[in-house]
Amino acid sequence: MMARTRRILRLLMVAATLATAMQAGPVFAQSADGGTLAKIKVSKTLTIGYRESSPPFSFAGPDKRPAGYSIDLCLQVATAVQKALGLSDLKLSWVPVSPDTRIEMVRRGTVDIECGSTTASLARQEQVDFSLMTFVDGGGLLVTKESNLRGLADLAGKRIAVASGTTTEKALAEFLRAEFITAQTVIVKDHAEGVTALQDGRVDAYASDRGILVGLALSAPDPTRFGLSAVAFSYEPYAFMVRRNDAAFRLLVNRALADLYRSGRIGPIYDRWFGAFGKPSVALQVMYQLNALPE
Repeated sequence: MMARTRRILRLLMVAATLATAMQAGPVFAQSADGGTLAKIKVSKTLTIGYRESSPPFSFAGPDKRPAGYSIDLCLQVATAVQKALGLSDLKLSWVPVSPDTRIEMVRRGTVDIECGSTTASLARQEQVDFSLMTFVDGGGLLVTKESNLRGLADLAGKRIAVASGTTTEKALAEFLRAEFITAQTVIVKDHAEGVTALQDGRVDAYASDRGILVGLALSAPDPTRFGLSAVAFSYEPYAFMVRRNDAAFRLLVNRALADLYRSGRIGPIYDRWFGAFGKPSVALQVMYQLNALPE
């Protein structure tokens, strides 16, 4: 009987050891990768991905520092991060991204958040998560004033530049196919290359989101050379990209944005970058209201 009791005790001890080891597993995993907030707390640095040539949302200003509507929103997020983590000082590390690199840099954790002009799509959610919406836009065409490209009938046979790796590239192709329009699509690296190609006469139009096109025209040496065609071909809801399955960081970002919309502090930020174009569109006003989630 004593031998049997000792065997039972040993089995119980082994079971207890295994149970402890199983419980310790997730704890180790969490300490090895505690998420974005844990990483920021240790490094005291928030790494922000931004676009260098996507005005008025995200671009390198005259002093080469990041500027734009999305940058101002991300600064609000940075303030919220600093307060939530109780940091006396938070360093901001700005990392340039492009349409081709931005998703991978967020996915790998090279940047903590991407603050540019990225459209939130279901396909992209296979790789990254998105914050609350930050803007509502749609695809359009930037043309030169001397161009006769005004409406659908004028697109046939024209050369239309579009940046690779953007939702505009796919939306433009689908639009042209649906409208039975035969046009030559010219793939460029980014907005800067697209506008340069338009200025040099190598293309007849540059396709992107209308807000971006206005910003590109206004930042050109001679803004009066450009105009927008009447063609509109997509719905583009913007949001900030963050790493997948990092609920704590995504919630903090969303809280910062919702508070910005609820408080009305989004108004001066909009006016700073879009005031010259008039009041926010009805769609944008509704977006602000719908995303002003209660605490």
